[in-house]
Amino acid sequence: MRAPIEARHRVLIVEDESALAESVKYALELEGFDVHTAATGHDGVEKAELLNPSIVLLDVMLPESSGLDVCRRIRASSDVPIIMVSARDAEADMVAGLELGADDYVTKPFSMRELVARVRAQIRRSSRSGVLSDASEVLRGGRIELDLDAHIVRVEGTEVELRPKEFDLLESLMRRRNKLATREILIEEVWGPSYFGDTKTLDVHIKRLRAKVEPNPSDPETIVTVRGLGYKFVDD
Repeated sequence: MRAPIEARHRVLIVEDESALAESVKYALELEGFDVHTAATGHDGVEKAELLNPSIVLLDVMLPESSGLDVCRRIRASSDVPIIMVSARDAEADMVAGLELGADDYVTKPFSMRELVARVRAQIRRSSRSGVLSDASEVLRGGRIELDLDAHIVRVEGTEVELRPKEFDLLESLMRRRNKLATREILIEEVWGPSYFGDTKTLDVHIKRLRAKVEPNPSDPETIVTVRGLGYKFVDD
């Protein structure tokens, strides 16, 4: 019998294809999740506020308002993990969703086993947010100070707001100051060893992180790319 660890976790599915929504709901309920559905963008935003879910599965194409708009509205007040779902295998959709704060992206058709694994990985990562941290530790490098106890980042003394995965990503990079952090290591530490998503997720989060901590994000001098391998936090 499966351990009931997921039983306390609530999943919100925002999907207008009723047959697919019911199939996903059934698969997740078999795993012990408490699952709720919404068929429109407006209903999805309302239920996200009402239910305070552990994770949101959000279709890109929705009646009333798009999934991208719903993602933007949820992100305005919550850091709940969001997995975008779309029938269109388009990079533009994926990047747009990730830019708005989505944590992962899956394309229809998908296997239920893979989807359940992604849901588990996102929830566990969210629940463990900050486990890499030593409660009294402060990391410093160049213009950046990362306070692990207060979960605060300062750039040249000014506090900068980072989302949980951006914070964890910066921590992983700063712990390897002036050393290569491979894409594989960063994905495993920030998204978890069971992450199945496209590595473009990492690239988009790096882009968002640079926009917040680099003086010139288009010509980064602190978080630099090591072509074909990964990234490096440079502290000269």
